[in-house]
Amino acid sequence: MKLTLKSYEFDLKLRPLVMGILNVTPDSFWDGGKYRAPQDALLRAHKLHEEGADIIDVGGESTRPGSSGVGVDEELERVGPVVEKILKEIPVPVSIDTRKAAVARQMLSLGAHLVNDVSGLTYDPEMVNVIREFDVPVVIMHMRGTPLNMQEFTQYADVVEDVKSELLDRISIARRTGLRQDQIIIDPGIGFSKTAEQCVEIIARLDQFTQLGYPVLIGPSRKSFIGKTLYLDPELRLEPTITCCLWAALNGANIVRVHDVGSVVRALRMLEELKAHAKPSKAGTLE
Repeated sequence: MKLTLKSYEFDLKLRPLVMGILNVTPDSFWDGGKYRAPQDALLRAHKLHEEGADIIDVGGESTRPGSSGVGVDEELERVGPVVEKILKEIPVPVSIDTRKAAVARQMLSLGAHLVNDVSGLTYDPEMVNVIREFDVPVVIMHMRGTPLNMQEFTQYADVVEDVKSELLDRISIARRTGLRQDQIIIDPGIGFSKTAEQCVEIIARLDQFTQLGYPVLIGPSRKSFIGKTLYLDPELRLEPTITCCLWAALNGANIVRVHDVGSVVRALRMLEELKAHAKPSKAGTLE
């Protein structure tokens, strides 16, 4: 399985890619306001690249639970200068984290490589046309409702089976409107219209998503499900985030989306070393 982002090509069978989060917002739950100024955001992008980010995901609208969103003009004002500078200065693919087709179109026109749509192509009906026009991949994430009200929709018979079914429905619509299979990445949407227990369940059973035949992105980074599970504030959630990423890697995840790129890259490298040196015992288990 390969992921092509214009001139960049990744073999997803080799190792999970690390997507570095760059929020240029005043209100994101972890780093809101830190990188709002374009010069600060660019310095952060350089740091993410130096730490080993395979992709940098730039977002100009917080989608934390209860957030109401911003208009197209404000979002473009936030992300436009940053995306333009990254594309000029840093040899790394850029993902635009947006629900809005107008924002995606503008950033793809600048040269962005990927769209990360938390609405799973349900918020803006024009988005799928933009993806098709620019012939780029898209992350179809699972979410019910909007960030403002999504936590009102956490009723599932079986969270894994229901999320899989709803993702497949959205994929089917995308395919019927002209997207190819190799343009689609799926994300089960950790923290979006799900309780903490449901988030843990999804990560624990992530192999059921990786069996669907599409690259899988997982985004556990410092999220509230960790805090509610282990009673930790965001600044103490690094090690649990790394644990989730390693578990995801062992269960077939292809992309992990994180704030702490360097720490996760080092952990994944060690995991690959261990896997490379592991030998099956006579009983068929690892020694």
